[in-house]
Order: sequence, then structure tokens, then C-alpha cells
Amino acid sequence: MAARERQNRDPVTAHPRPDFPDQQQEHPGWTGPMDPPPDHGESSYEGHQLLAERIAVITGGDSGIGRAVALAYAREGADVVFTHLPEEAGEAEETSRLVTEAGRRAVAVSCDIREERQCGDLIERAVSEFGRIDILVNNAAYQMSQPGGIAAIDTEQFDRVMKTNLYGMFWLSKMALPHIPKGGSIINSASVQAYKPSPHLLDYAMTKAAIVNFTQGLAQMVATEGVRVNAVAPGPVWTPLIPATMPDTVEFGKQSPLGRPAQPAEMAPAYVFLATDQASYITGEIVNATGGTPLP
Repeated sequence: MAARERQNRDPVTAHPRPDFPDQQQEHPGWTGPMDPPPDHGESSYEGHQLLAERIAVITGGDSGIGRAVALAYAREGADVVFTHLPEEAGEAEETSRLVTEAGRRAVAVSCDIREERQCGDLIERAVSEFGRIDILVNNAAYQMSQPGGIAAIDTEQFDRVMKTNLYGMFWLSKMALPHIPKGGSIINSASVQAYKPSPHLLDYAMTKAAIVNFTQGLAQMVATEGVRVNAVAPGPVWTPLIPATMPDTVEFGKQSPLGRPAQPAEMAPAYVFLATDQASYITGEIVNATGGTPLP
């Protein structure tokens, strides 16, 4: 094996490492200006038809982890319905392009999951287009760093974090379940923050802990219906949410044992595996993808 090939397989050096250029964006953030650019698997993810002819609904699929999961699912043979905020329509076009280039259907839906009615409309759209939902990925999230402590977290921010991260997940899971056949699954995006909360992300971290609990509880509730419920808990991941919500991007991810943040493409395989038949005896589990940070 050539030296270059060996180096590329080294998880320490396989992707860019900090220090990164200092960069700030307005929320929700955009992929284009990011330096280095995020890797969603455009050139690297190779599908094997593990999800052939399945129907996936992904929230927050316009960029970051959501885009990487949409791309991987499409290359595994699934059609994809995904959400984006109205201001993220341009990002959503790129996700749609990647899905359709993989030979699958992409349905981009402008949806604010803080609104119960819009969650209902999303599920109705997916069912009207495809007749069922095989995989629901509750991925969309909101965070905003507040180094000023709990006093700096106003009710408007608290409500937005709770409704985006928890209410939307709850409503969509409840609404999708009647349309998920036996063998289907729900996959939630938790976080290393669920176990090791950063003080400046207090409200966000508490929602991620709740997602872990919700995942384990719902998994037991629906097990006899043949539906599995799991979660992925990423560590630091290089997505547009970072320059849009964090005051310092220069050393982002340096604290992980691998010394760098993950790229979205490195998260997608966990979401693929949990949705496949190979994971048929796995439910109520949290797959930790933290770059070596030990979790309970």
C-alpha cells in the first residue's frame, strides 16, 4: 500500500485540522464561505444499495450532517424528503442535486419544525409523495453560544432551542409512526453535549440529554410494533452551524483526542447502519461518534 493511501486512512490526518481561519456568519450559516469547506462525502461515499427503495425523511437536510446523510441514503438507494428553512433554499438546491445525481428522488420542503402544523404538513407531503416513511431522521437543531452564562439566555432563545430540538422531534415522531412499517426506524441526532455539557451551550446541551432519554424511552414503547429507535451522538462537526453560532472557530474540534472536528461525511455511515437490516437487533442505543472523547 502506498504511503499516501496509508496516510489517508489515518483518522488523525484524514481531514483538515485546526487552526482554522477565524470566520463568523449570520445564523443559520452557509456552506459556501466556510474555510476549509465541509466534506459531505461528495467524492468519497460509495453506496452498496443497503437502503434500496426505502423512503427517508430528514430534518435539516440542507447542509451539514443532514446533507451528508441525504447523500449517503441516496447512494444507498433511498428516496429522500428533507426540510430546510425558507432562507436555506439555496443550500437545499445543492442537497437536491446530490440526491438526484445519485439516481433517487429528492423532495425539499420548506418547514419550520417549531410549528406543529408545519410538522404535520411535512409528514402529509412525504406520505402523499411516497405512500410511507421507512426512516425518520430527526436531525434539525438550533444552538447559540452564550458565554455570559445563564443570565444571557433569554426566553426567546430558550423557546427556540426547546421547540426546534425537542418539540419538533416529538411531533414528527408521533405523526410519522402510523406511516412507518415494520422494519422501519427513527434515528435522532443527539450530541456529546448530552454527556459533557459546555457551559456556554447550557440550553442546547440539556435538549441533547433529553433526546438520549426520549430515544431510549420511545424505543421500548414501539419495539413490539417492529420499529427501531436509535440516536447518533456526534462530537464536534464542521458544519455551517459553527461559524454561525460559535464565537471562536480557530481551534474548533482541537479538544477531541483526534485533535480535529469531524466532517459531516464521517457521521453519515452511522445513520446508514442504524437504518439497515444489519442493525435489526439494535434499538434504544446511542452511537457515539466523538473522535475519542469518552462518554458514559
